[in-house]
Amino acid sequence: MTSLTPVPTPPASTDQRTAIILDSVRTAFAEKGFDGASMQDLARQAGMSVGNLYRYFPSKSAFVEALIARDMEELTRDFHAILGHERPLVALRETIWKRIAGAHCAADGQLWAEITAAALRKPDIGAAARRMEEELVSYLTTVFSRATGCTPEVAAQKWSAQAMLIVMLVKASAMNRPDAPERDALRHLVMQTIDRTLNDISQSA
Repeated sequence: MTSLTPVPTPPASTDQRTAIILDSVRTAFAEKGFDGASMQDLARQAGMSVGNLYRYFPSKSAFVEALIARDMEELTRDFHAILGHERPLVALRETIWKRIAGAHCAADGQLWAEITAAALRKPDIGAAARRMEEELVSYLTTVFSRATGCTPEVAAQKWSAQAMLIVMLVKASAMNRPDAPERDALRHLVMQTIDRTLNDISQSA
């Protein structure tokens, strides 16, 4: 019988106070950019003093790492549900489409554009962004393993590039301008590409 990677356990939620701070900081970064938003701006947005803010997060980089970690909590819960579905690739398609078409994807686009730019200049942010991508690729190849009956090792060898392509397409779709006239057409092209990729994986099993 084929050995499959266990379904990941959803992580515990971020505590409420930290979540409120991260929500406000997410807004400030999206509006002013990573370099444009000072710690004073972030503290003002969070409704607290700079000194108190430093008790939670010692730097702007720490904020970004926490935002990435919190987004991974949500994504891990999504993959937990996908891996528990009787048709994992169907569930994966539905989840990706909801993420691309959803309003929260457009709202997060500017933030992820800022994080992507900061990752090129800040080694610690770059490392956190790479870890997130590696985790997403690992989850995706685990879905491919579950859907095709391949071992996790074989799925990773065969389809890691396809998994990274999906990650890149979803991220790029989020970072496309919400008011771009070609936005809807691009979203459909992205999903067509992802559909073909998943079909190829399913048919090659």
